[in-house]
Amino acid sequence: MLSENMQAALNKQIKIEAESSQVYLAMASWSEGQGLEGISQFMYAQSDEEREHMLKMFKYVNERGGHAEVSELVKPADQYGSIKEMFETLFKHEVFVSQSINDLVHISLEEKDYATHNFLQWYVAEQIEEEAQARTILDKINLIGDDKGGLYLFDNDIKQLSVISSVAPPTV
Repeated sequence: MLSENMQAALNKQIKIEAESSQVYLAMASWSEGQGLEGISQFMYAQSDEEREHMLKMFKYVNERGGHAEVSELVKPADQYGSIKEMFETLFKHEVFVSQSINDLVHISLEEKDYATHNFLQWYVAEQIEEEAQARTILDKINLIGDDKGGLYLFDNDIKQLSVISSVAPPTV
């Protein structure tokens, strides 16, 4: 059984995961409008993945006797000055999500809710991957600089990341 405090914290994270899906979706739309098919494909896949993360947590709350809530979402930015700016925004968002997950883990330990602590370990590992992936992409964008040919090649290469991430979705 979840405490009221843990349930509220998990519901807050459910909202963050749903908003993360929206962030990626807005980035997919912007990228598509820029003619960057590979980047938009990657962002669409990431949006789906974030929604799966939200659903996994949503179901967990209900399975533990709590009540998962559907809340109003904050509209994400949908315009960027550059691909670099978009990926910098993405990286900062992933760092924010990681901190939020860490806060949840802290609450679970304070409350000696070891079932929730165990459940959250998947999210901790996932965030390590998400941050590393965003950092790697930013590093590549920085290497490309203003080279249009490099951006073209990167746009084609990033399609491989979306194929890899869509191969093994989390169990919901």
